[in-house]
Order: sequence, then structure tokens, then C-alpha cells
Amino acid sequence: YKSINEALIHAGISHSAKVKLRHIEAEQITDENTQEMFEGVAGILVPGGFGDRGTQGKINTIAYARKNNIPFFGICLGMQLSVVETARHVAGLTGANSSEFDESSPAPVIDLMLDQQSVTEMGGTMRLGSYPCVLKEGTKAFNAYGSERIDERHRHRYEFNNSYRDQIEAAGMTISGTSPDGRLVEIVEREDHPWFVACQFHPEFKSTPLEAHPLFSGFVGASLKNRA
Repeated sequence: YKSINEALIHAGISHSAKVKLRHIEAEQITDENTQEMFEGVAGILVPGGFGDRGTQGKINTIAYARKNNIPFFGICLGMQLSVVETARHVAGLTGANSSEFDESSPAPVIDLMLDQQSVTEMGGTMRLGSYPCVLKEGTKAFNAYGSERIDERHRHRYEFNNSYRDQIEAAGMTISGTSPDGRLVEIVEREDHPWFVACQFHPEFKSTPLEAHPLFSGFVGASLKNRA
């Protein structure tokens, strides 16, 4: 997560602020200790990852950020688990999960990409590299970028399951960025929250000290307001 740490520092520079990072082990987070674990934190970022280790702790974290209006930024798996959290706790989809972790889930809101279902060799066969994304005007993502069309780098194999789009959106989650053909969900956010934005791609790869990534800058800016 070195690149994410650096991107947060870049965002701090853009706001003339020093970002203090607290790394929290997801496996240690439970329903009972969430508030204690995040005491004094101004913003919460859930990064990417592989495998189901710590996923429940991350879901608890996302729920805590959503319910308490704490600025939240999800990246890759962090985005996918934010969809799972909304599905379970807001949309009422009992047992909602990613098929990566539970192939028998009654509501696989995150599922294997269609063009990955025939892939048997792992490694470099996932969705890699830069892809275009179209942003929905008026959203937090659109306002952060100041542009309708962007390009971001990807590294994933699973995606938002479009079969659940209507139910997830009815639960208050806005789909603010998609592939140009509208098929792949790239960014989700919540309108009823000061800053709840999660993206499928890896924005940290495009951040520099002199040009902080717009989403990191927006997240740190919201965290500064929350601290004040």
C-alpha cells in the first residue's frame, strides 16, 4: 500500500496539510469495537486486496463510515465491499456477497467479469491497464475531476453485478462512473453522505507530489472539514 500512502500525502500537500496515517488491521475489527478502533479518525480509506481475509472487518468499517458520516474512500476491493455493505444493510439483500468469497451467495452483487468466466490461468489474465470512464454530471466524482471523461488504471477480475443495479441504486448508492458503453460500473457514491466515494480502479497510480489525484484530494479535503 506504499502508493496509497504516498497519494494521501500528495493530497495533503494540495490542501497545505500534513496527513497523519493510522493503519488498522481489518481482521481486528468487530461489530463491538468499531467505534473504539476509529476514535479520532477524520476519514477512512479501505484499499484493494485479494482473498477473503479481513473482509468482514472491512464491511464493518464501511458501515461505520456510512452511518456516522465519516468521509470514506474505497479502492478496488474497497469499492466492491461498499456495494456488499449497502446490499446487506440498506437494500435488505440477505447473504449478499462477492462470488469471489461465496460462490453460493443468494445475492452475488459482485461477480466474475463476463470475459473472465472462461479464464483458467490466473496472474496476468485479469483486467489490467488504462481504461476510459464516463462520469455522471453533478456527482462528487464529476466535481472532483471537473471532467466528464477520464482514464484510469485497473487491476481486477470481479465487477459490480448489473443484475442488482436497480436495487443498489434504490438503496441510495449512486453509480457515478461507468465504462463508455455503460456496462462496467467504475465509481459508486452516496448523495446522502458528506463524502462516500468508491472506485473500481486504482487512482493512486496516477498521483504525484505536484499533482494530487482528484479523488484523493477530494477525500482529504472532506476529512479536513470533518476534523474541523
